[in-house]
Amino acid sequence: MEKVKQLVDQHYEENLKESFYQSGTAKKLNNKENPSDVDWESSFFIRHRPTSNIHQIPNLPQGFSKTVDEYIAEMIKLAEKLANLMCENLGLDESFIKDAFSGKEGPAVGTKVAKYPKCPEPELVRGLREHTDAGGIILLLQDDQVPGLEFLKNGEWFQIPPSRNNTIFVNIGDQVEVLSNGRYKSTLHRVMADKNGSRLSIATFYNPAGDAVITPASKLLYPLSYTFGDYLQLYSATKFTDKGTRFETMKELAKGSNGFHA
Repeated sequence: MEKVKQLVDQHYEENLKESFYQSGTAKKLNNKENPSDVDWESSFFIRHRPTSNIHQIPNLPQGFSKTVDEYIAEMIKLAEKLANLMCENLGLDESFIKDAFSGKEGPAVGTKVAKYPKCPEPELVRGLREHTDAGGIILLLQDDQVPGLEFLKNGEWFQIPPSRNNTIFVNIGDQVEVLSNGRYKSTLHRVMADKNGSRLSIATFYNPAGDAVITPASKLLYPLSYTFGDYLQLYSATKFTDKGTRFETMKELAKGSNGFHA
């Protein structure tokens, strides 16, 4: 993990830093403009699964590809372990998320490699504007000194401190919210620009394949289109049993009519 961070920093310093400070974004800020539609970041994206593009990225330091491939193999193991635990938590089959994410060639995995450069006017621009992540499970290896990441909870922004001892920060994307029928929620987050240092961010995305069909797990949905009389008839015979079993029975009865309702 330390080697990955060192190689990313080396690549930025040697190939990206100078061009960033000469970019249109930097020039707008230097002119005291307020570039509200841009982000104060220097980034590129590496695809890992199902196919890799790492050898197509120019000027990577020696050993970058081998080190990142070893790191990603461990991140995939971690993502799939987390997916299994979430499924267990939801009462689903252990492989439900992985299976749902798998197209013809399995889940998609990629990494956004980003530096949020030292910013002379951090009050005028975001490092990265407010958003939720589109995909599935996000594993973030971030800077151990420079802050900036913030998450919104109950209408208030909370600062995420720099990660000591290579702690991996886990985030949930929109597709897990859909699959879990809202039990797990993707969260609005942002990166604040910093005038004292450049922040490192290596975010690995364990995502659905492009051809994966995403739909809420039927076990997590309420039944739709039944009469209360039908429910009472079932209830009278099952009052002292688990309500979840009743809901499953009503869903089976509703399948022939209008499907399910979240």
